[in-house]
Amino acid sequence: MASKYYVVWAGRETGIFTSWPQTKALVDGFAGARYKSFKTQAEAEAAFKGGQSKAGIAKSASYKASSTRSKPTSGASSQKSTSEHPDSDIDIYTDGGCEPNPGEAGSGLALYRQGELAELWYGLYHPMGTNNTAELNALHQALLMAKHYLQQGLDVHIHSDSQYAIKCISVWAYGWKANGWRRKTGEIANLSVIQEAHALYDSLKAKLKLSHVAAHVGIEGNELADRMSIYTLETKQAQFCRYQEPLDIPALLALRAG
Repeated sequence: MASKYYVVWAGRETGIFTSWPQTKALVDGFAGARYKSFKTQAEAEAAFKGGQSKAGIAKSASYKASSTRSKPTSGASSQKSTSEHPDSDIDIYTDGGCEPNPGEAGSGLALYRQGELAELWYGLYHPMGTNNTAELNALHQALLMAKHYLQQGLDVHIHSDSQYAIKCISVWAYGWKANGWRRKTGEIANLSVIQEAHALYDSLKAKLKLSHVAAHVGIEGNELADRMSIYTLETKQAQFCRYQEPLDIPALLALRAG
């Protein structure tokens, strides 16, 4: 028996659900989302059949207020926050995929403008790559885009689900650079992309927000970046390209996940 039942009256899909991550994916970022949790299936079924209640409206408003986080501060200190919602002029979600690991690898990116999905990107396919390399490549591309938008005076927030990639360019790279780009234990994996991404990050960090986002918990931007990384494996696209198909979010989320 499910511990809770979630009724969605208005979302990307409506009905009764027993998984919060699934429910969250249906309502997160959906304008006018209306939903409420119930302790029993009978209560949920009665509420769903009865239509949207005042309690349901209150629940939705409460969720939006509590789940909107304040903007993190600039620079490396913002890495500790986990943003679940687009919160800047430009929000960029990145992800890398590899099947198996090592194996076929590719990168994906989802870009939001003022909280609305604007662009999807995919590519940098490698027939024998690693997940870490794919994550770094995606983050590097996001930094290149961030530079462009920051120069326009816009706020930019990059969300990566790879602690490894974030720490490589914003924490560890400073020590490695001081040590002649070597680790105490030897060579640095993915050195070339780390050097390029770190140089970009270091030049932008005063204005840029960079944070870790939880993976595979229904956060739309992260899920879409994931779908693009897997789309790369299927298309074997070597260049980093803008996705040209319609940005149909339910259809995109239905694509194979990594």
